[in-house]
Amino acid sequence: MVSESSHTELLIEERRPASRKLVALLAAVVVTALLVAGYMYLRRRHAQQMSAAAAAQTQAPAQNIPKGPAKAHILVDEALLKAGQTIIGGSVRNVCNEKLSGLSVGLELRRRKDASIEQVFAAIEPSELEPAQEGRYMLKLPAQEYSSVRLVSLRSGESTLLAFSSAQGQKRPPEKLEPKVVTVPRPASKGAEFLNSPDNPARVP
Repeated sequence: MVSESSHTELLIEERRPASRKLVALLAAVVVTALLVAGYMYLRRRHAQQMSAAAAAQTQAPAQNIPKGPAKAHILVDEALLKAGQTIIGGSVRNVCNEKLSGLSVGLELRRRKDASIEQVFAAIEPSELEPAQEGRYMLKLPAQEYSSVRLVSLRSGESTLLAFSSAQGQKRPPEKLEPKVVTVPRPASKGAEFLNSPDNPARVP
């Protein structure tokens, strides 16, 4: 016969494994929650750093634009898509009383893959503009690599930045739809009889 004290000891021994499992389960839940929270924190911090870097790159060219009266007025035409390429172009007009030489426009490109910023320069033809004279620039880019283009600077020579004003240029011309001719074969008829005549009536579908 099992005594009452022995029965109590057996119950305690049976309850200990269940309590250990519960403690282990709670510890696993806590550790998982901490790992998820840490991952979300690092991910959010990385996104903030990327946004800050992109904003800094975007604002940097604007801060380098010299102050003062505009030397030239730049028109930016709407981008054209042709044969898998994006064509960026526009015109530059000398609005000051001096000759401008070695001109090029600075364009800020944003990549589709990682939203990184790249700056390129497009030469203006002719490179020298007399007062009130106008020139043009054009740049061809792979359409699948870049998502946007923005005008950021006007340069004379290799490093001299000029003050400028800008506005919207020519709009994209409407797409021309080629007419499609559909030839419907006519049923064979005897002689020169009409398909539908008083002598040869036919039902028109």
